[in-house]
Formats: sequence, structure tokens, C-alpha cells
Amino acid sequence: MTEPQRAPLAGERGGSGTRVLDWAGMGRVLTRLAHEIVEGHPADLERVVLAGIREGGVGVARGLCAHLREISASEVRLVAVDVSGFRDDRPRQPGVDGFWQLLPAAAGGPRPDLAPSPEGAVVILVDDVIQTGRTMRAAFDAVASQGRPAAIEMAVLVDRGGREVPVRPTYVGKNLPVAASEWVEIDLDVEADSELDPGPGSRGIFLVPRP
Repeated sequence: MTEPQRAPLAGERGGSGTRVLDWAGMGRVLTRLAHEIVEGHPADLERVVLAGIREGGVGVARGLCAHLREISASEVRLVAVDVSGFRDDRPRQPGVDGFWQLLPAAAGGPRPDLAPSPEGAVVILVDDVIQTGRTMRAAFDAVASQGRPAAIEMAVLVDRGGREVPVRPTYVGKNLPVAASEWVEIDLDVEADSELDPGPGSRGIFLVPRP
């Protein structure tokens, strides 16, 4: 998520959450976002790097990557970004290890030795939820520390409003204004263990009481 605090894990809802979008609905949202990205880059999709912001944005980035592969037959590069050393609302941790880390496109997929440089690339920062915009601003700094991209765009699954900095996502799955007393919790486990995973019926986007 985009906030310093995080919602409880899906298994901790205790039945108190309200589902606002189910598993199938999230799939449709990811498909639409993937189509929008393809339409936005009809001639240069090979330059796109999806950068999932740890932790919540990584699963969304993996889902987007899978949908992009289906509709465009392109293998979009995928990295994970740790922005904890670049935030302005907590003590800085310069030189955080692995804040620009290569991810395989799918579990068990091939993994080159080096993460792609953002130099000259179109970097799409991906997160699950955006509110204040401070995480996205930190992600801009993290990317800039690695190179000079041709462009930086943003894709989020949920925009819950409440911006504190002038950051506007390029691609938004769902606008969901939420009261201050509620969390947006997203259960999108694209690598669940088939023997342990309770199944898509337990997944989705939920509103839960703020602890």
C-alpha cells in the first residue's frame, strides 16, 4: 500500500471486511489497465519496465505483466522497488540493499543476472493503493537514482483520494473514496500455494475498519 501503516492481512479480517470488488472483478480491472498501457505505447512497449513498489505493488505488477503478455505477446520487464530509503515522512536509509531488484515475469521463470536499467526506458511505477502520494514521490527519487528514464508513469489498482502531494496516476483501476476510519485491503496473491491457498473466493478488494 502507499501508506506508512498497512491494513491487516486477509486472514485477519475476521469477517468484518466489506468486499467492494471480487476476484473476477480484479481480473477485469487488470485487463483494462493492461489494454490502456498497450494503447499508450503502441510502438515502444519493449521499452516499458514495470516497477512494482514493495510490498503491495509487486503483486499488482506481476498481474499486469501476465495480462500484457496475453494481449500483446510482449515480455515486459519487471522489477521491484524498495522506496524506504527515499521517503520524506520517516528517517532516511540511504543505500538500501536491493531497492531496484529484478523479478522473473512469473514464478519459476527465467531470471537474467542484472536488473534492466531505467536509463532511456519508460518506467511504470505500480502500487496497489495510492492515497497521499508520498510513496509515489519517493519512488520517483528511487528510479532517478538508478538512471534517467525516458518517461515515468504510474499505475495503481485503487485510488482512495486524500492527496498530500501533487501526484496523479496515469492508469487507475478503481477510484474508491474511503472514510478516514477505514482501510482499503487488497488480497491479490498471484503466486499462492495451491495446497494452502483458500481460493479466489477469498480474494478481492475489501474495506476494513482501521485498527
